[in-house]
Amino acid sequence: MLTSLKKYFADNISVDKSATADDSARKLQIATCALLVEMANSDDQFSNEEKERIVGILKNRFGLDDNQVDELFEITRQEIKNSLDLYGFARMINKHYNEAQKIAVIEIIWEVIYADSQLSAYEDYLVHKYHKMLDLTHAQFIEAKTRVLERMNKDR
Repeated sequence: MLTSLKKYFADNISVDKSATADDSARKLQIATCALLVEMANSDDQFSNEEKERIVGILKNRFGLDDNQVDELFEITRQEIKNSLDLYGFARMINKHYNEAQKIAVIEIIWEVIYADSQLSAYEDYLVHKYHKMLDLTHAQFIEAKTRVLERMNKDR
């Protein structure tokens, strides 16, 4: 247990001066994927629509192929399993993303929520928690939701 805690803090809290840009980029991919996967799992129904949406997001946002997405999912599942909470992932995003990029993250979270055309009470709770963890205003949060819903309605 102590080893797991030390690893978590070393990976997520401490500043590693020797970390490369590739390491930071990979950690951001994991952090973003973790928030998306946790959102999809929040209603205890990780649907095919949600998974397909997450895969599409990861491919488009990070330029990954199928094998890289599978690898990212596996690493992310391990990181989630070993993490104490979601704040370490949000902290990584806050550290490296500007406001516009964080708004884009909350938008893709909304896309995952609405992938199955339903907003459960727990998804609503969790997305509110995410917007606070990402230091976004309520107005930014609602505007992001509105943009996603408008895009989805155009696609129908």
